[in-house]
Amino acid sequence: MDPLHQVLPPPTPAGAGSDFARLSKRIQAAGLMARRPGYYTIRIAIVTFLYAVGWAAFVLIGDSWWTLLVAGFLAFVFGQVALLAHDVAHRQVFRLRRASELSGRIAGNLGIGMGYGWWQDKHTRHHANPNHEDLDPDLDPDILVWTQDQARTSKGLPRLIGRSQAYLFFPLLTLEGFNLHVSGIRSLGDKSLKNRAWEAGLLFAHLSVYLGALFLVLPPGKAIAFLFVHQCLFGIYLGSIFAPNHKGMPTLRGTERPDFLRRQVLTSRDVRGGWFTDVMLGGLNYQIEHHLFPSMPSPHLRRAQVIVRSHCQELGVSYLETSLINSYRQTLASLHHAGAPLRQVRAT
Repeated sequence: MDPLHQVLPPPTPAGAGSDFARLSKRIQAAGLMARRPGYYTIRIAIVTFLYAVGWAAFVLIGDSWWTLLVAGFLAFVFGQVALLAHDVAHRQVFRLRRASELSGRIAGNLGIGMGYGWWQDKHTRHHANPNHEDLDPDLDPDILVWTQDQARTSKGLPRLIGRSQAYLFFPLLTLEGFNLHVSGIRSLGDKSLKNRAWEAGLLFAHLSVYLGALFLVLPPGKAIAFLFVHQCLFGIYLGSIFAPNHKGMPTLRGTERPDFLRRQVLTSRDVRGGWFTDVMLGGLNYQIEHHLFPSMPSPHLRRAQVIVRSHCQELGVSYLETSLINSYRQTLASLHHAGAPLRQVRAT
């Protein structure tokens, strides 16, 4: 069987949860759950400065095609804001919930036009059941199919795209930035969404200022070009951050539910790299450690990796770490494998 699609082992016997308890004690003893206010103060200051520099350059360059370089720069900056919002949502930055929610909405809704409340709910459900076909919203077959079973029952767009989805994956990421905006706006119709008025006000404030700036500073043609370059590169950047984490790893279904440690470790992969990888992926290259300890400040994840990997080796639990390029290769191989039933149908 393809190792990328191996079936996870059944839930471990009662008491196996102590495997995570022992790991947690080692992590706590190492001081890795302690907050890092100095680190986040500097990081927030740098990202805020880059955000301001990007928009200042946009205004100063003005009516010129050189402004598309600024669009590319701001795509990176928006990605960094999204990573900060992610850390805030996991309570890595602020101890109090109110401070976390306020700063998360300012960064997400107002800063980059992302529905923070919608995303937080979706992301929380993902963390609880990563790579579970029925419970992980990141595995919903809305455009792509993630397993062969999804391919066999797919209809509409997923069925049309599925047979070639490995080749279309990165081109489709160009739409992810637009999808974030649309999903955030659509979520405002959900009455269960908390603080809908705040969500709506900040989202529409972002869209009004963003679109207003584009069409005030640039003629319509250049404004539309800037919009597409910025949002498409933003989508590719976001997708390139999150794709290596779980795609191509084993999936769960139905009542399959290993204990917490195995559920998180066996469905995630780490990405090797130095400080540059840490910056570009915002610490999510340590996906296993992040899923085990979501509230751990991201600068501690590298140190936690040594402890977690050693613990998994002691338990005989598979721990996967690979290069960034190979993680993309595994992701694309998984997508190609998942779409196989659709190619067979076409062949017959």
